[in-house]
Amino acid sequence: MAEVKLLGLWYSPYSNRVEWAFKLKGVEYEFIEQDLQNKSPLLLESNPIHKKIPVLIHNGKPICESTVIVEYIDETFEGPPILPKDPYDRAIARFWAKFFAEKGPAVGRSFFLKGEAQEKAKEEVYEMLKVLDNELKDKKFFVGDKFGFADIAANVAALWLGVLEEASGVVLVTSEMLPNFCAWRDQYINCSENKKYLPLRDELLAKLKARVQPAAAPK
Repeated sequence: MAEVKLLGLWYSPYSNRVEWAFKLKGVEYEFIEQDLQNKSPLLLESNPIHKKIPVLIHNGKPICESTVIVEYIDETFEGPPILPKDPYDRAIARFWAKFFAEKGPAVGRSFFLKGEAQEKAKEEVYEMLKVLDNELKDKKFFVGDKFGFADIAANVAALWLGVLEEASGVVLVTSEMLPNFCAWRDQYINCSENKKYLPLRDELLAKLKARVQPAAAPK
């Protein structure tokens, strides 16, 4: 049997992408929780360039970066396809995954930073959400009618953004401003098929409250 390990954090959206792919494929794996304040020798050895999670270790060989790992899982293991089979649809899915890789980190910065840097991050998030709202007009998912690679890559916008809003009391998204995005997000987090792959919202909220509130406190 193949040895499959995942170095990650239970509350990380990037780790969650990989776990989602494993569960879709029915792959058994060992989850090894990491402490990013005291990085393990295994993490540093497996990802010496960025020293970040997640890292997949498959039969002793490390693979880094969440969307790269998801593609690897899709190509390596049997089970339902995650990326579309059609070359054009596959290219579009990769385009949106790259978009989230570039724009998604602004979500965290808009809550954890302060002052001018925070305001700049909020502007980035607004611009990202306007693009998404336009793209999702008259669409169920990013590529066709099937949940897939691009939607998994969008999990920061789908779940973590709303939980961060509740944790901080700062609202960035309303259905009046972004109706298409909100419809997609509601379906994303409330669909029974998706719920089993997402971290428990109450536990995630408690974790993010502990992080957001000290960052928001005046110094």
